[in-house]
Amino acid sequence: MKDRYLSVDQVAELLGTSARFPRRLIAERRITFVKVGRHVRIPESAVDAYITEHTVEPITVRPSRLKAVA
Repeated sequence: MKDRYLSVDQVAELLGTSARFPRRLIAERRITFVKVGRHVRIPESAVDAYITEHTVEPITVRPSRLKAVA
């Protein structure tokens, strides 16, 4: 399986955050990463897995369960 490795800046752009956020994920070991010399690379599959694990699904409520607010 061929995986594309992304820099911290590329991951930040992909997630829509500053570079500080992926660096924090790396420091806290909350995302898989690879050290290439002094550089850090994150596999694209690890970013996809992180997004999947942290996706919050909306709650659907049936109309009969809604209560009227007085």
